Amino acid sequence: MTPTPTSTDRTRRYVLAGIVVALGIVTGAILLEVLGTILLALTVAYVLMPVQGWLVRRGLTEWTAAALATLIGFVTAVVVFSPIFFTLYVRIDQVIEIVEELPREIPVSAFEMTYVVEVAEVQQIAITVLRDVGFAFATQLPVIAIKFALFVILLFALLLKGDEAGRAAIAPIPRAYRDVVYALANRARETLYAIYVLQLATSIATLFIGYGLFWMLGYEMPFTLALLAAILQFVPIIGPSLLVVPIALYHVAAGDLAAAALVGVFGITLVAWLPDVAVRPRLARRSAGLPGSLYFVGFTGGLFTLGPIGIVVGPLIVAVFVEAVDLLADEVNSDSTFTEIVESAANDPPESDPTEGEVTAFEESGSRAADD
Repeated sequence: MTPTPTSTDRTRRYVLAGIVVALGIVTGAILLEVLGTILLALTVAYVLMPVQGWLVRRGLTEWTAAALATLIGFVTAVVVFSPIFFTLYVRIDQVIEIVEELPREIPVSAFEMTYVVEVAEVQQIAITVLRDVGFAFATQLPVIAIKFALFVILLFALLLKGDEAGRAAIAPIPRAYRDVVYALANRARETLYAIYVLQLATSIATLFIGYGLFWMLGYEMPFTLALLAAILQFVPIIGPSLLVVPIALYHVAAGDLAAAALVGVFGITLVAWLPDVAVRPRLARRSAGLPGSLYFVGFTGGLFTLGPIGIVVGPLIVAVFVEAVDLLADEVNSDSTFTEIVESAANDPPESDPTEGEVTAFEESGSRAADD
């Protein structure tokens, strides 16, 4: 029979939990410069823990399984970020040359009138931003290498000791509330799966499809364009359309309507739409099912507030918040729908007004209290 913890034991657990939270806040403030790397490692480890558990069940030791799962995370990170680093470090000059070759004025004809849209200022801003990004990336390469090494080491440690950390985190929580913790943790796992596995697979499919399309249409640097489309796949709702539509509009402004139609139709169909249809349904079984509008809110809010790591943290926080709201609604309203709740409130009779005698008695009691 499991002994029941005494009030002293529970108080001790709560105090220790408070100490852990306080020290965690202090540690986070000290490690602020690498906080994004730590959060990335935490979320990736959370996704890879089932992989590590599967390897352990196949007979491997926990250390070996953690090492193999870390290797999977390392290889995946290299595959994802290497093309981005290559573009920013090696081909940034070619990207700037393409931007410089764009027309500084775009004539737009409508209702037998021609309007000239000046884009020279926007073009110069884009060139300045690209040069600043390329220079900042080149100077930050040693820091990026150190952060990447920290990511790998932390990922291995979390996979190796993840169960112990989870047990320690849930220990101070009363048993009556652990189902809530489980529901929130399950929603977090599903959301991270949707961000990392589902979105990553869709982006890889976009990269291959986009490269073939841009190469067949004769564009310079088809791989770079395909890479941009793959990165934009992480932007919910609009995705690679942010790349395809401006390219089509540029051809329209240049008077090349055939090229605009080709890249517009095939780009939207094959690059922006086909990967979602071909890849996403096959991997969506374990996804969180977060509505696209809420995912977009979390994506944009996290990106603008936290930077690149907000792409993951923003939708994760929104998903966990939605799960908490659902739990509260189920707890308070049981199985009633919103319409049923509104109808019930409308049909309830209003509280009766106090009678004259009750009002007089209340006033007299108030007067006596004031005299006392």
